[in-house]
Amino acid sequence: MTTRNSMDQFFQQCEDAIRNAEQHLLSGSKQDHYHDQEYTDAMGQIEQSYNELTHLAQSANAQQREMLHRKRLQLQQLQNQMILLNHDH
Repeated sequence: MTTRNSMDQFFQQCEDAIRNAEQHLLSGSKQDHYHDQEYTDAMGQIEQSYNELTHLAQSANAQQREMLHRKRLQLQQLQNQMILLNHDH
C-alpha cells in the first residue's frame, strides 16, 4: 500500500507540473514559438508525472486509485491541449 505521505508528495509534484505546463500553454498560445525548450520541458514534466502515477497506482488502495485516476485525466487533458497547440512547428 502506498503511504499517505508519498501520495501527498506525488500530488504536490503533479500540481507543480500542471501549473508550470498551464503557464507555458498560455504563453505558448500568445507568443507562438518564443520559448520552445521551456514548452518541451513542461510537456516532459507532465509525461514524467503520468508515468509516476501509473507506477504508484500499482500499490495504491481503492480510494487512492480513484484519486490517481482523476489526476490521470487532468494530466492527459493538459497533455492533449499542449499537443494540439502544435507548438513545435
